[in-house]
Amino acid sequence: MIQQQTLDFLNELVDNNNREWFMANKERYDLARENVIDFTAKLIKLMHKIDPALSADLDAKKCVMRIYRDIRFSKNKTPYKNNFGISLPTTGTKLGGAEYYLHIQPGKSFIAGGYWMPEANHLKAIRQEIDYNGHDLTVIIDNPEFVKLFGDFRAQDKLKTLPRDYAADNENIELLKLKSFIAMHSLTDKEIMSDKAADTIAQLCSKIYPLNIFLRNAIV
Repeated sequence: MIQQQTLDFLNELVDNNNREWFMANKERYDLARENVIDFTAKLIKLMHKIDPALSADLDAKKCVMRIYRDIRFSKNKTPYKNNFGISLPTTGTKLGGAEYYLHIQPGKSFIAGGYWMPEANHLKAIRQEIDYNGHDLTVIIDNPEFVKLFGDFRAQDKLKTLPRDYAADNENIELLKLKSFIAMHSLTDKEIMSDKAADTIAQLCSKIYPLNIFLRNAIV
């Protein structure tokens, strides 16, 4: 489980996002990161049973993203992220693909899966798969349990105009307009600090798994 002291550190970092404070509290950061790494290792074992494409040998340390922000091209010059991001990739996604992502932030944690902003050739392949086998995707995303957990899949970032090569009367046009293909579920602080947190998150990912299978099949 994620410990209270990990969330406390992130909360205080929001109001003290500077190098001086961070270095003075480096030991607290190291403990928080270790907590997240340990949690990730446990989650990987559970996730491999759900999605065999997610290797049981994943290095938990490499899955936990850096807390240091790249401020070179950003107007926001604060040097640190106020969250821990955990990327859980599946095999064959070296150049991007369907994966799972856990975001740990006080009051704003969530688990997500799918493919965020696919590169051009992958986006083209996914749209082609939707055009050919859109029914398979709608069966997944219109399932009442899926909608209850993740909301309206079609209500995410999409084109304002028609995608190239597709007509307005295409039965799946709203899916073809999508720029990302993400399912996301918010998690409370209580949920991520629970002894059953890893099981809860893995169970949610099991509901995302069919979506990831559809997306992976599209870009094979």
